Amino acid sequence: MLKRGEEMQRDLWTSLLLVWITCVPYSSMASLNNQSQSLQTASAMIPRNRPSEGQRILSRAKRGWVWNQMFVLEEFSGPDPILVGRLHTDLDVGNKNIKYVLAGEGAGTIFAINERTGDIHAMKRLDREEKAEYTLTAQVVDRDSDRPLEPPSEFIIKVQDINDNPPQFIEGPYKGSVPEMSQVGTSVMRVTATDADDPVYGNSAKLVYSILEGQPYFSIDQSTAIIRVALAGMDREMREEYLVVIQAKDMGGHMGGLSGTTTVTVTLTDINDNPPKFAKGSYEFNIPEDLGIGKPGGRVKANDRDIGENAKSTYNIIGGDERDVFEIVSDAQTQEGILRLKKPLDFESKHFYNLTVVATNIRADSITGGPYMDQATIKIIIEDADEPPVFTKSNYLFDVHENAAINTVIGAVVAIDQDAPHSEVRYCIDRHTDLERQFNINVEDGKITLAKPLDRETDMWHNITVTATEVQNNRQISRAIVAIKVLDINDNAPEFATEYEAFLCENGKPGQVIQTISAVDKDNPSQGHTFHYRLEVLNNPNFTIKNNLDNSISVLAKHNSFRRQKQETYLLPIVVSDDGEPPMSSTNTLTIRVCGCSREGIVQSCNVEAFVLPIGLSMGALIAILACIILLLVIVVLFVTLRRHKNEPLIIKDDEDVRENIIRYDDEGGGEEDTEAFDIATLQNPDGINGYLPRKDIKPDLQFMPRQGQHSGPNGVDVDEFINVRLHEADNDPTAPPYDSIQIYGYEGRGSIAGSLSSLETASSDSDQNYDYLREWGPRFRRLGELYSVGESDKET
Repeated sequence: MLKRGEEMQRDLWTSLLLVWITCVPYSSMASLNNQSQSLQTASAMIPRNRPSEGQRILSRAKRGWVWNQMFVLEEFSGPDPILVGRLHTDLDVGNKNIKYVLAGEGAGTIFAINERTGDIHAMKRLDREEKAEYTLTAQVVDRDSDRPLEPPSEFIIKVQDINDNPPQFIEGPYKGSVPEMSQVGTSVMRVTATDADDPVYGNSAKLVYSILEGQPYFSIDQSTAIIRVALAGMDREMREEYLVVIQAKDMGGHMGGLSGTTTVTVTLTDINDNPPKFAKGSYEFNIPEDLGIGKPGGRVKANDRDIGENAKSTYNIIGGDERDVFEIVSDAQTQEGILRLKKPLDFESKHFYNLTVVATNIRADSITGGPYMDQATIKIIIEDADEPPVFTKSNYLFDVHENAAINTVIGAVVAIDQDAPHSEVRYCIDRHTDLERQFNINVEDGKITLAKPLDRETDMWHNITVTATEVQNNRQISRAIVAIKVLDINDNAPEFATEYEAFLCENGKPGQVIQTISAVDKDNPSQGHTFHYRLEVLNNPNFTIKNNLDNSISVLAKHNSFRRQKQETYLLPIVVSDDGEPPMSSTNTLTIRVCGCSREGIVQSCNVEAFVLPIGLSMGALIAILACIILLLVIVVLFVTLRRHKNEPLIIKDDEDVRENIIRYDDEGGGEEDTEAFDIATLQNPDGINGYLPRKDIKPDLQFMPRQGQHSGPNGVDVDEFINVRLHEADNDPTAPPYDSIQIYGYEGRGSIAGSLSSLETASSDSDQNYDYLREWGPRFRRLGELYSVGESDKET
């Protein structure tokens, strides 16, 4: 038994050695792996339960395949198919009756098998980057019957990689940045290259990085591909941008490897390592003395080699009182310092100013330890300007009495030319402020005089504008406001405060207060008004006045015998005077009306016609009562007229109307709404009906097409056909109400059989109706029954 086991093992090693010898020329360095895998396969095919020396083997173990996986080089091409490997089973011991069958991925297209020897060939050139391995199934069958001799078994054909893909920088070209003046070793950025070859087999995908261009400024780590600063003190102001060429090479950088390159643009970013610098150490500006407040007087600039925020500077004036007169601000667009005026300049008092200006960087840099600054001096020379004359006051206030005479001098204005050569000044009134030309001014000395009389009660204040113009330069003009107050004099007499109308009761008592009167005066004395009142007729028999000591009086009645029938109205003249110099007075008339009053003294009527009116009624009340009576009479007349009109008959019979209308009202029908009459002329001439006649008792919801005109018989009259058509329309009319409507015609047509005209009977009824019951309804229907009976007899004959 041991001997037999040794023979079996020797056979297996022999087969394995055959396969290995076949694959050696094509698998190169993979032969050792293939050999170890074949050994593992071969050992796997050996029975696991090996018999010991004392055991007896009753059955022979089944032999298996002697292979597990195969290899084929990619991109291999030649005139003949490539031998990948050979399949062999222990059943193949020279037996010519077996056949090898191959199935799976690429079987028959990419891979072909020799049915007799089991040799597998690759028919096409393979690419590992496209597909790295193929899984196939091998089986041994009987050549004659195709009966499987062994169960199918899978195996793998791996495409062995070769270095056929160069490294590639997918994300290139790159852009990076690093601050200027960075230390050596400062990281800039990292680049990445990829290789499509197999990373786990050999060195085909092992990359090494190097710099082809960009030294000595930058370096790169050959394994991590991190770019770093290699030179210290790189200044952006000297050179801002660098182009670095990076190479990636496979095969670990050895000879024969493939390579790829990319470019990296490295930009040095700015830091604040340069101070601002004035172009000159001193500046000089000439500024006119009439320069406006806030207006620019000059510009200075401190240049900075840095950029962005690092180049921005602020400007300040240091030292001296000049900071109260001037200020300097930064222009955000041009980075200039703008010199502006804070106070007006005066050439006559100071001719020049000296300023010290400092420019300082806004941002400080932690690397350089800024901020930086620079300073310069500015000399400002004030130029004399031709300024307009200056008034001694900006506003003048004068007063004048309203009775002042024409050409009275009200006041004078003064303007002086402060320039070195003093120019003469001419004065003028701006007539836009004195449209009525009430004032004049002397053009040489500025005296203002009165041109027209004044009235304080019309205008108490007058505001005019006076201009002063240089004689040597009439464009130099200045203006001043002159306010003129008109003083009051006693030139207006007092008068009643309003137009009074008093009422006196007939039954009033003597001494009764009729009216309280006060006065007003347009004048305005400084001590206030004091008015004096008196009656024009001192001994008035009917009325008297009483002073109330508050510039008002009360009018009193002297007796109680006032009657409207005797005198309805009294006119009482009252004289009012003031205490002015000279005193002024006026006569005003008070109208007093005599009225009828109640016992409580309430005025009820002041007209004489009230005596002829009914007791307690006025004229307005009587007019309202008469209007109501007339309105009631009109309503009664309209009501009677409507009642008469309603009793008139609804149907007016005209003797000249030849139409016969039978209108039937019955409780079984629809009352007045169920009426329909036909003109007998229509029955005699049916051809005249060309359209559809809608029902009159209801409003149809549906509209029908008009029917065609009916053709008459030989003599033009066919009443029977007309009635049948009408009956058919009534039966098929969906808008017809559920009540009957009977029409009787005097002329029934030629030889027609009168059927029922009721719209409740359908045209499809074939039964003959008996009208004998009409005779039983009483005398009123007897004639109708006879007519229908005649129709029945005609039908029978």
